[in-house]
Amino acid sequence: MTSYSLFSIRHTTKSEALLVAQKSYLFIPRQRLCVFSNETQFPKKDFLVLKPQISSSFSSLRLKNSTFTHPFAALSSFAESDGDKKGENFEVKSHQENANSSEDEDEELPGMAQAFHISSSTASAISVCIALAALILPFFMKSLGQGLALKYKMLSYATILFGFYMAWNIGANDVANAMGTSVGSGALSLRQAVVTAGILEFLGALLMGTHVTNTMQKGILVANVFQGKDTLLFAGLLSSLAAAGTWLQVASYYGWPVSTTHCIVGSMVGFGLVYGGSGAVFWSSLARVTSSWVISPLLGAVVSFLVYKCIRRFVYSARNPGQAAATAAPIAVFLGVTGISFVALPLSKILNLAIGQAITCGAIGAFAVDRIIRGQLGHLLAKASSKELEPEPETTEAKNIGFLSDIAGPTGTQLKIVYGVFGYMQVLSACFMSFAHGGNDVSNAIGPLAAALAILQGGLSGADIVIPNDVLAWGGFGIVAGLTMWGYRVIATIGKKITELTPTRGFAAEFAAASVVLCASKLGLPISGTHTLVGAVMGVGFARGLNSVRAETVKEIVTSWVVTIPAGATFAVIYTWIFTKLLSYIL
Repeated sequence: MTSYSLFSIRHTTKSEALLVAQKSYLFIPRQRLCVFSNETQFPKKDFLVLKPQISSSFSSLRLKNSTFTHPFAALSSFAESDGDKKGENFEVKSHQENANSSEDEDEELPGMAQAFHISSSTASAISVCIALAALILPFFMKSLGQGLALKYKMLSYATILFGFYMAWNIGANDVANAMGTSVGSGALSLRQAVVTAGILEFLGALLMGTHVTNTMQKGILVANVFQGKDTLLFAGLLSSLAAAGTWLQVASYYGWPVSTTHCIVGSMVGFGLVYGGSGAVFWSSLARVTSSWVISPLLGAVVSFLVYKCIRRFVYSARNPGQAAATAAPIAVFLGVTGISFVALPLSKILNLAIGQAITCGAIGAFAVDRIIRGQLGHLLAKASSKELEPEPETTEAKNIGFLSDIAGPTGTQLKIVYGVFGYMQVLSACFMSFAHGGNDVSNAIGPLAAALAILQGGLSGADIVIPNDVLAWGGFGIVAGLTMWGYRVIATIGKKITELTPTRGFAAEFAAASVVLCASKLGLPISGTHTLVGAVMGVGFARGLNSVRAETVKEIVTSWVVTIPAGATFAVIYTWIFTKLLSYIL
């Protein structure tokens, strides 16, 4: 994105409006606005020139008095939008000195301060508060152990901190699955996304987080190999948290969206191979995990491609696209809520009753969304209907619009309605994904944590371990902390760097990813939510043309996927060696 600073040029005789490719300056004569290339020489007279300044991932260039309707966030950008590009009034810095000093200040700010548009002192204060809370709160947790010897309490304290570190990195990397497309399309601002996701992730972890875990996470290791080796197993569990957290932190720093499940799997494999031999690993389970590198993004891309083409074919090509969008939204909600209720949250074990309950939930959700859309956008729908022209004779070209045809987007009021409807839809889907993610992926951090605490406190009697509520809440706090401090990095990759997103594109990607994950989970297919969403975003880009997907970003992401399991395994071996040496002195 680009912002502009202002400087003046005097005494020109040229005032024609020209548009030249490459990086542009904006030349403002007395009453006209002209755009010229910086590679073309013009007489420098009587013009005011707006000089482009490249900002960070989250641009300072904003649309003011935009013709678009946006449900929550001010619409910051819809690069290469599907339709109208009129009515965009850019805020322009009026003084070069102020612009340059502002740019220098932004460059000096830490990433968190730039992302949230806050001062560096405020960002530092937030980070310090989170760090202090992470260090102090474990002393008030019952899981720290009552009546244990001091050395066991200190080991429990260190274990809780390792669990926080892993949860922190889950928040920094994996939460982008839920909120990245919403921020990229402008449906939510980054600050709104972080606050919303933080609340829902914590509630999901606390209310839906599993209360039972297994010592051999994800069915990767053979439990019998480590029977009677509690110290080694304890070191392995700590090393898996540290190793997975380390690789996640590296990936988050570079903005790579990787699978937290694959991080844990990689660390477990490394620990099992080195300290238990090849017989300690279920190789068939590992093969299923690695196959998801291909299955997940491929399915996500195919489904999102079809969903986006459906939107363009049946909404954009309609006589009244706004009304078509308002009609399609409740249908999509009905299908989504019904599927989620039946697959992820079945209310009954009796098939017919479960189907009936799921359909009822879907109908209620569809009715509620329809009421919201009509209430918020009703005046625009009425305006669009009143402006409709008399029916025109259908042309042969209109009759022969194909599913894969390149269809022009709506403009004006119709575009405001379409983006408004899909903006609401995208926010709803992002909220559900955040809540579900908090409940599902928190186990990647608290599972090994709970198992390690059980070993220290003598409660490891079998394969299943009960997870206390304070540990669930601790995992939720770690996810929220990581999202707040570093989540913007991966959100920028998902939302901005793969392909440009609008509410329709973002909704297509989210809806496709959620549908694929739900169906695959029901069928038992090896699916990664992260890989599926990345593939879905790519699919939306491919629907607009191969050049719409940034190949360099995709190459980096795929490379990080391939490296994840070997990297986790390598770190786990190193950490296990260190921890076993330390424990031999302590215990």
